[in-house]
Amino acid sequence: MNKSSFGNHFTVTTWGESHGKALGAVVDGCPAGLSLNEEDIQKFLDRRKPGQSRYTTARKEGDLVEILSGVFEGKTTGTPISLIVRNTDQRSRDYGNIAYTYRPGHADFTFDAKYGFRDYRGGGRSSGRETIGRVAAGAIAAKILETLEISFYTYTKSIGPVKIESFDAEEISKNAFYMPDAKAAEAAGAYLEECMKNQDSAGGIIECRIKNVPAGLGNPVFEKLDAVLAEAVMSIGAVKAVEIGDGIQVSAMKGSEDNDGFHMENGQITKNSNHAGGIMGGMSDGSEIILRAAIKPTPSISQPQNTVTDSGEETSLEIHGRHDPVIVPRAVVVVESMCALAIVDALFSNMTSQMDRIQEFYQK
Repeated sequence: MNKSSFGNHFTVTTWGESHGKALGAVVDGCPAGLSLNEEDIQKFLDRRKPGQSRYTTARKEGDLVEILSGVFEGKTTGTPISLIVRNTDQRSRDYGNIAYTYRPGHADFTFDAKYGFRDYRGGGRSSGRETIGRVAAGAIAAKILETLEISFYTYTKSIGPVKIESFDAEEISKNAFYMPDAKAAEAAGAYLEECMKNQDSAGGIIECRIKNVPAGLGNPVFEKLDAVLAEAVMSIGAVKAVEIGDGIQVSAMKGSEDNDGFHMENGQITKNSNHAGGIMGGMSDGSEIILRAAIKPTPSISQPQNTVTDSGEETSLEIHGRHDPVIVPRAVVVVESMCALAIVDALFSNMTSQMDRIQEFYQK
């Protein structure tokens, strides 16, 4: 299998399966001298681990990270950073009934079509548990961005038909859904209770806002910053659509409504509005980057579903085991992590975009 890596200058390779011995990531390209310890990474992993509420899978995993290389005496060494999280609560027997049957909404059929073989235990490499490596690596990227005062607000904007109506940053970490609106979180809980009662699941939207990104990141043709961010976020298994700024709404707007004018403020060029979501012509414009990811409903549901076996026999399947009725809350930190990885890689690439910056570095 190829393409398990992301990034050009700050590169992340994830590895492992849902029911294997462990999962993890290798981060290459991290500069030497960054203060880093396992607690920095664990804080991110704790945001996505299972069993935190009745609306997440009951699988009990501590998701404890170990740094195997690339850090010495609390500082990165500039060499590859190897990270591992061991699986401790596998129940492969829960998947015995799907060994030869394709689950609707999963990668079972397409994985078989590509490789002629698949690990049916929880989806193997296609499991949402693969995102552990992304989140561990994203924590390192976020630590780099923190030194540059680049920060994130990432939260659940909606679950099913329930949308936030207000924004309180402190509320995000106070409810099970990472919603910045307490009333919306309460309504989302009621909606999910109904879904669970009917052995069904829900989707939603995650919004990521990135502050203090300098202007000029990205490229004007290929590897535009919005394209790279979209690739990063769309690579998350449950994501089916990505919007930047006003997103799909621009198709119904006039140019006079969509264009962001400029003015001078404290000697700096500043936009009057931010319909573009912080990216113009494939490059960051210095304003807040706004990205939204549409998350599909959890495909593992207990209702009978029509499907076929790998031998072509039509059958009905009821999926048992431990599954999230909604993926959205645990995916919040995954979206943030992938955005952090993309921004760091773009920052490192941008360091060689002007000759005077190269001369300044080597001739000082």
